[in-house]
Amino acid sequence: MILTYESLGIIGMFVGALLLLSFGYSVAFSLGGVSIIFGLIGIVLQELNPDQAIFDWGLASLMPDRIFGIMNNITLLAIPYFIFMGAMLEKTGIAERLLETMGILLGRLRGGLALAVVIVGALLAATTGVVAATVVAMGLISLPIMLRYGYNKELATGVIAASGTLGQIIPPSVVLVVLGDQLGISVGDLFIGSLIPGLMMSGAFALHVLVVSYLRPDVAPALPAEVRNIGSKALTNRVVKVMLPPLLLMILVLGSIFFGIATPTEAGAVGCVGAIALAAFSGQLRKQTLQEVCDATLRITTMVIFILVGSTAFSLVFRGLNGDQVMSDFLSNLPGGEAGFLALSMLVVLLLGFFIDFFEIAFIVIPLFVPVAQKLGIDLIWYGVILGANLQTSFLTPPFGFALFYLRGVAPPEVTTRDIYRGVIPFILLQLLVLMLIIIFPGIVSFLPSLTRPAIGSL
Repeated sequence: MILTYESLGIIGMFVGALLLLSFGYSVAFSLGGVSIIFGLIGIVLQELNPDQAIFDWGLASLMPDRIFGIMNNITLLAIPYFIFMGAMLEKTGIAERLLETMGILLGRLRGGLALAVVIVGALLAATTGVVAATVVAMGLISLPIMLRYGYNKELATGVIAASGTLGQIIPPSVVLVVLGDQLGISVGDLFIGSLIPGLMMSGAFALHVLVVSYLRPDVAPALPAEVRNIGSKALTNRVVKVMLPPLLLMILVLGSIFFGIATPTEAGAVGCVGAIALAAFSGQLRKQTLQEVCDATLRITTMVIFILVGSTAFSLVFRGLNGDQVMSDFLSNLPGGEAGFLALSMLVVLLLGFFIDFFEIAFIVIPLFVPVAQKLGIDLIWYGVILGANLQTSFLTPPFGFALFYLRGVAPPEVTTRDIYRGVIPFILLQLLVLMLIIIFPGIVSFLPSLTRPAIGSL
């Protein structure tokens, strides 16, 4: 009988949460509502069956401490900092000028504009880690230009959406900050461990663009000479003024983390100051702009915190129904041991990414995987990076990949949803290929942290 109640409770909580999400309800309130309903059911069943350990409703007393723990978590403070940086670079036009300059530099190459999108996507990822700002900025700026000069719609939309997701795996990444918190590991180690996989992902995208442009020149032509020739002196001045400051900001933020000078949270705060300085230097720091940046930061950060509170209530009720022990036993006894667990956890994250955001996945599912990964002796830094790479793929997978919706919202009318869906397919396959390489060769992740661990291990 106990097993029946546990099974029904576990299945019912997940099914109830997914149903509410499918109806469009807020994630935080869906999780909180399901928690209240099943908590009350558990209390009633326990009162009706006092001789059976059905539900430990004393766990509810931990909720206030958990909420204060979230408020006191210094690691989570990095999230609003990195969001602020990304919003500031996007709202002040710094990202736009960076993309335009890179397009002029590479415009003489076939596929040069698409290659510029990949490079700028990687640079913006290394300074902000915010997908929405990157995809929207590049969609507004580069997509009309690529279509104007004869780029294939599918290639153009695919490269923009895919490059925008590089902020998921290239540090500093909001995803990695959340994963570091949920896995209970150093965010600094996670950042540096994801650096080589992030560069591999960027390189795979760039190589795909070059190969496609070579094999099919008609889908990605070079820019006309009159567009790209602006004079060597003017181009040099533009490169110095437009590209050098964001690069310095990237070095400042990441370098301070990698060399143990600052924690990710402290580096994020310095990065915010640097982004404000760049905006002032470019003459775009206005009161209205600052208000828009602060508003965007407040809305996204509030959403994250409310989701975290709702997921905390969900996890407590789930534990009260003994769901954590049931899931741990199930995952620990899968055929194949560690390989079986990795295969199932990666598949679950990938499939959930088709339908829900990475925040929900990180806060609901990842805590179920962590104890099993620790029990199996899996390196959590490596596990966090492959989870991040997998979550990056979720931003591109139809039908609900968020990068696809961001791009659809700013795409010209002649670009259809079908064009976007078809365009991202090659990049999804490339992401899965890189993910498989990271899984097969763990040294890709562990190499850099092993060199710098004494410096950043305490961050």
